[in-house]
Amino acid sequence: MPESQTTPCAASTLAAVIARYCRPAMARIWSDEGKLERWLEVELAALDGWAEVGVVPAEVVAEVAAKAQPPAPERVAEIEARTHHDVAAFVDAVAADLGDAGRWFHYGLTSSDVVDTALALQVRDAGALILAGLEHAFAAVVTRAEEHRETLQIGRTHGIHAEPTTFGLKLAGWAFELDRDRLRLARAFEGMRVGKLSGAVGTYSAADPEVERVACERLGLEAAPSSTQILQRDRHAELLSALAITAASLEKFALEIRHLARTEVAEVQEPFGSGQKGSSAMPHKRNPIVAERICGLARVVRAAATVGLENVALWHERDISHSSAERVVVPDAFLALDYMLDRFGWLVEGLVVREERMRRNLESSHGLFYSQRLLLSLVDAGLTRDEAYRLVQRHALQAWDEEQDFRELVRGDHALADRVDLDAVFDLGAYTRHVDTVFERLRSLVRREEPVHV
Repeated sequence: MPESQTTPCAASTLAAVIARYCRPAMARIWSDEGKLERWLEVELAALDGWAEVGVVPAEVVAEVAAKAQPPAPERVAEIEARTHHDVAAFVDAVAADLGDAGRWFHYGLTSSDVVDTALALQVRDAGALILAGLEHAFAAVVTRAEEHRETLQIGRTHGIHAEPTTFGLKLAGWAFELDRDRLRLARAFEGMRVGKLSGAVGTYSAADPEVERVACERLGLEAAPSSTQILQRDRHAELLSALAITAASLEKFALEIRHLARTEVAEVQEPFGSGQKGSSAMPHKRNPIVAERICGLARVVRAAATVGLENVALWHERDISHSSAERVVVPDAFLALDYMLDRFGWLVEGLVVREERMRRNLESSHGLFYSQRLLLSLVDAGLTRDEAYRLVQRHALQAWDEEQDFRELVRGDHALADRVDLDAVFDLGAYTRHVDTVFERLRSLVRREEPVHV
């Protein structure tokens, strides 16, 4: 595994999630250091706005920009122990090094102006990493889907053998779902690309709409068309829901891999490294631990979506019941999904596909998967559907109960064999004749996503 994917995050940089399930780039965004850097960026952009409208002298803004540094989290924590207010502690820590110019720092702003606008910047950066991880996972799935486009495998409904499909078709379905996840995420990230500097209760009483416009433009954000003291949390609920749906997709795929890896099925196997141990007690074990980990972390991201929905309804123009929860669930959802996407891409790329076992499993139900083709052929030959169904079902049940070959039982029944072309009925190629239709759709999707170089 690449070093960047396996090196644990330093505990001091973490937001909330444990180091085991985070990657350094994402952890840096949600670290205390990363947060304070973004807070300072918002404050400086606001000062640019005040300079534009002529309230704060331009030379003062230049002086602040030259002197202001993100304070150490330890220093902010020290001050917060007295103030019991993190943004006030941050402002005091920065202003202390600015001399007389420090009186203009945080001018006209309320805490949520800084916190909510900075959060939008963090989400933008974190979203870029999520989309990159999703692109990697999508590419891995498409590559393996093409590789196994015609690898026959029994399809299962209710966990029971149904009709043949191909492993490539299964993976193609995953690719289309990942693309839908990408679209949902992109919409949610765009919905979060807003800032607000409208002050207490959002009336601009101590602020100026032009300051907000200038500052948001400097930060690459849109100014919220309306806000109270905070940005409205339907945006954040959509964000966390999109993250949760993507996590649910990965859980779905990982759960399928887990099932196919079961001893009784054994159609796929997770990569197993040299020196790896599958069990502390049983040396023979090769468990689907990465797929299981993905399924477990999906629960964490899904729980975050519930919190996001509960944060939409707040008292009047604001309360802070949303704030404490968001400090946990927003970083955790991003950190967990980033890790899940990385591990899923690795899992798909290295997945061992046991084609011969797939073929043996397909044949293990004694050819029963041909039952629908025989049913339809009898209907085409003039039987009523119910009559044809019961004739086929009688042989199907006998084949299963007595472990006999369904095809041979049917061939021995002249009431059936004389009515239809059984060679055409028992044609395995019929199940793959339209595979190219789906894969042409997939290739069209991939072509749309390829960058156009002028």
